[in-house]
Amino acid sequence: MKLCRFGQKNSEKPGVIDAQGRLRDLSSVIPDLNADQVRLSKLNSLHDVDISSLPIVEGEQRFGVPVAGIGKIIAVGLNYADHAAESNLPVPSEPIFFTKAITSLNGANDAVMKPRDATKMDWEVELGIIIGKTCRYVDEANALSHIAGYTLVNDISERGFQKERGTQWVKGKGCDTFCPVGPYLVTPDEVGDVQALDMFLNVNGQRMQTGNTKTMIFNVAQCISYISRFITLQPGDLVITGTPPGVGEGKKPEAIYLNVGDEIHLGVTKLGEQRQTVVAFSLANQEIIE
Repeated sequence: MKLCRFGQKNSEKPGVIDAQGRLRDLSSVIPDLNADQVRLSKLNSLHDVDISSLPIVEGEQRFGVPVAGIGKIIAVGLNYADHAAESNLPVPSEPIFFTKAITSLNGANDAVMKPRDATKMDWEVELGIIIGKTCRYVDEANALSHIAGYTLVNDISERGFQKERGTQWVKGKGCDTFCPVGPYLVTPDEVGDVQALDMFLNVNGQRMQTGNTKTMIFNVAQCISYISRFITLQPGDLVITGTPPGVGEGKKPEAIYLNVGDEIHLGVTKLGEQRQTVVAFSLANQEIIE
């Protein structure tokens, strides 16, 4: 299934995409697609719903974050060897992970706001995982059975904040609007082999990133198992799994960074696509995040 939340910010309704690619309203079945609803014990019941009987939603729609009430965001860094190389960093021997603030969550196609004093704003197309069952010391063999579904994420980063203002990555990762998610939560049965998904990202129509999840250093099962040794993952949590090469920081002969007015277009096979425009921080634009 491709599940989603559509409508105006803070008033989204749950939806599902039918076999013909049409959006249907799921609100007669569940009140929302939230952290409780993506528990596997509840989510699996949606497979029994007669999708063809649900109302078709006409017209262009805004897609919000596909799961309401995400509890935490855990991100895996430097998880593609060629991305580590372009960052002039060694391939990690164990997964590196950090958090992004919940306030960084953003709809798939919502504007991305450039923070005050930002000078090195960058992009990162990533595979996201929505947890469907509590993960605590989960072994790799069972890790995938704890996943509710997969989603597309843009891990927006401000490299100056991240690397030039101390050693705390979270400074450059957690700014408002820096985590566009969606448009869909796609259940594992529809994704198939999660380690065989093509990825891309364009800026202003120019290809910047091309990759495939098969080149991860630590695969999805390894990431989930490893994180669960240190942090308990709960239903509705979001894990993002790293980015392939082609980030702005690594461009040669000179780095390329995002500016106001730039347009970002990214996608992962079977998970859909996102489009964002970068806007300036201003008091007027604060309504983007309210």
